Amino acid sequence: MRDPRITQLADGLINYSVQLQQGEKVLIENFGVEESLVEALVEKAYEAGGHPFVLLKESRILRKLYTGASREQLELMADIERKQMQAMDAYIGLRAGDNINELSDVPSEQQKLVGATLGKMHTEDRVKGTKWVVLRYPSPSMAQLAGKSTEAFEDFYFNVCTLDYGKMDRAMDALVELMNKTDCVTLIGPGTDLSFSIQDIPAIKCSGQMNIPDGEVFTAPVKDSVNGVITYNTPSPYQGFTFENVKLTFKDGKIVDATANNTERINEVFNTDEGARYVGEFAIGVNPYIQHPMKDILFDEKIDGSFHFTPGQAYDDAYNGNNSSVHWDLVNIQRPDYGGGEIWFDDQLIRKDGRFVIDALLPLNPENLK
Repeated sequence: MRDPRITQLADGLINYSVQLQQGEKVLIENFGVEESLVEALVEKAYEAGGHPFVLLKESRILRKLYTGASREQLELMADIERKQMQAMDAYIGLRAGDNINELSDVPSEQQKLVGATLGKMHTEDRVKGTKWVVLRYPSPSMAQLAGKSTEAFEDFYFNVCTLDYGKMDRAMDALVELMNKTDCVTLIGPGTDLSFSIQDIPAIKCSGQMNIPDGEVFTAPVKDSVNGVITYNTPSPYQGFTFENVKLTFKDGKIVDATANNTERINEVFNTDEGARYVGEFAIGVNPYIQHPMKDILFDEKIDGSFHFTPGQAYDDAYNGNNSSVHWDLVNIQRPDYGGGEIWFDDQLIRKDGRFVIDALLPLNPENLK
């Protein structure tokens, strides 16, 4: 018998996240998620009058493909998937797996080729051309990363993914309004003293329409306005390697110094292209159920009391002119148990030690979103 929470989750993905309408086509791309959720999504798509399509992928097979693939092969793969994506109205990406490091030994040059072909296809055709949502799904390896038993992690997961995102959406309006009026942002905390402008770049709320789990409001810095230093206090897997103790120094928008537990490797990432040393996103995380990092960015970037500051590609709806094949969400948690910190908008303190401190934003504190 299917867990009723799976049916509830599928209903939210079809009817809230992508709002599938009569006659619309939805691509369900599945990376290792159990069949029951895929089945439930197909059922809910048909109930909504839509036309579901399913694409199955597996990380161990992709590792073999990517390791030996030529540029021409990857470009053809991207062209084939692009044609399918362009025929869709909506996209639901399901992500699971037993090993987050499955692609860690794919050579870095091959990783870059994959990003420049298949990754570019997703940026140009999926993100820009469909109503889309990407979902992480629980597995024993995710439970291990979160430091929980499998059963406890499943309970945590469904709390996170089936909360009242409509309520969160309404609570975010005040933060969007304030960000849209703000010029200078200042981030202060242990190893962090950074300032930048967000003037005239839109603030966008993320409340379950594009990611599940969700819970952030993002914008982007004016490209050349970033100055100072930032130290991230959460581990961050990228291209199969987990970076820790990442410290970036900015001058006029550009990363001029980068150190980490593997300084050579992190600079290889930032040398991918010109835009990789500039920032494409600044976001504030507010999901009340996500308290600690688990090396999965779809969870970690939404952590209560966090922000992320993202080198690389800017999103079209908060575009600052930066283009890159990199988009790397690096996270800093500002709650007291992670060292505290402050966010200032112009001359106003808006969040201290992970909690909003002005009346209009109090509905975004965790006790008000649960």
